[in-house]
Amino acid sequence: MWPEALLAMALATLPAGAAAGAASAAPEPRFLALGDSYTIGEGVAPEGRWPVQLATRLRERGIAIGEPRLIATTGWTTDELEAGIDAAAAREPIPTDHALVSLLIGVNNQYRGRPLAEYEQQFSALLERAIGFAGGDPARVLVLAIPDWGVTPFAIQSGRDRAQIAAQLDAFNAAARRITEARGARFVDIAPVSRERGGEAAMLAEDGLHPSAALYALWAEAALPEAEAVLRR
Repeated sequence: MWPEALLAMALATLPAGAAAGAASAAPEPRFLALGDSYTIGEGVAPEGRWPVQLATRLRERGIAIGEPRLIATTGWTTDELEAGIDAAAAREPIPTDHALVSLLIGVNNQYRGRPLAEYEQQFSALLERAIGFAGGDPARVLVLAIPDWGVTPFAIQSGRDRAQIAAQLDAFNAAARRITEARGARFVDIAPVSRERGGEAAMLAEDGLHPSAALYALWAEAALPEAEAVLRR
């Protein structure tokens, strides 16, 4: 017997409402999150990651969204994220129909002293890939600013020039914003709140460097209006 016939027989045995629901059920809209430690949530439980918190808040507002697929690893630079996407796609194909794609990358470029011009070129390529994963719709891509890790206890203890860290990250973020907005994607500037609150004990993971779930919650709140706007279109 053909699969279509088996499905028809199965639906015929269900109550009318249940059969209609089974026939019309659709998968939840997809959410892809690309990045580094700030996306994978180094030092926090999975539910504390900012993309997971964003998905939870969207559902609380009655907006359907699937659990985010994360392609992110602590320490990744832009070129390492590019390679990581390729590796992830080889293991499991990455669909091109995501309702939402996020991109947060670059802190490790700055930390390692990589040049801004290199970041701009590689970030642009990553943004194009993100747009491709969003079905070619740049409005479905959220780019988050890089937070200033120079306000953390880790940075203070490292002895590095915190003013220089701030200036370099401001330059990276200005480039990311310019490239993002020129392409028609959405830029979410979480840098100010991270700079203001990121040194507080409650906003830090145990390592004194990475954000806690509390700071990630502020990022999710900042991203929520943009995500809601695109998903309600």
